[in-house]
Amino acid sequence: MNDLDLLTAITVFVLSVLVGIEVISKVPATLHTPLMSGSNSVHGIVVVGAMLIAAESHTWLGYVLAFVAMVFGAMNVVGGYVVTDRMLEMFKAKPQSNDKSDKHDKAEV
Repeated sequence: MNDLDLLTAITVFVLSVLVGIEVISKVPATLHTPLMSGSNSVHGIVVVGAMLIAAESHTWLGYVLAFVAMVFGAMNVVGGYVVTDRMLEMFKAKPQSNDKSDKHDKAEV
């Protein structure tokens, strides 16, 4: 990797961080958790990147780093879906219990 490639990669990284901070700072607190739980599934890209690192690596350090990246990426993907599912459960209507009707029926008898 030459100096120009490194400078380009660092520039893209810094610009990505600045854009990410700007976008996330505009999200209201009530929407932050649903937005982040859904967007955690984007970490599937991290898993694919880790697979590419593992395929190109020829050292034990590369394999270990790829494995750690795959584990953390997979945990984040699964965690995002779990959090989203839990949030959606909060908005489902709770089933009406039949206890009230049973008590009412007993009182009439």
